[in-house]
Amino acid sequence: MASDAPTAAPAPVSRPREVSALDEEASEQLKLGEFTGVPTLSLSEARLVIDKVLRVRKQERRVFQETETLTKMQTYLDHFARFKQQTAATNVERTLSNYPEMEKFEKSQLATLCCEDAQEAKTLIPSLQNKISDEDLTQLLKEIAQNRSLGEA
Repeated sequence: MASDAPTAAPAPVSRPREVSALDEEASEQLKLGEFTGVPTLSLSEARLVIDKVLRVRKQERRVFQETETLTKMQTYLDHFARFKQQTAATNVERTLSNYPEMEKFEKSQLATLCCEDAQEAKTLIPSLQNKISDEDLTQLLKEIAQNRSLGEA
């Protein structure tokens, strides 16, 4: 016989995310909350850092556990990092450093996304709307693209 009593909801699979006291939003008005001003990495930079750390650990014969998460992250970064060579990633970082009006987050996004034109960049990174002209952004994107083709050679 069926019971009319409500059934208990299953336990959550993961721990709940802590609610930030500060607003976080990457829209036209960039609100990074506690992450404002925090250094960020593009996917290419993250790939280079992780590869270097693992290489040093192997050279020093340090014991470390290569977890499934690490392996998946490396696969993801190998696939999506736009600049495989350190020189190309460094050149892009140097180019982006010439734009102090941009937040570190915006610079990392530009280096990761490698947008084709200013309209695409401002659509994907809305906070750039009033920070940089379309002409300057187009020139910046061309410089980034030149480094990308150098890294593929």
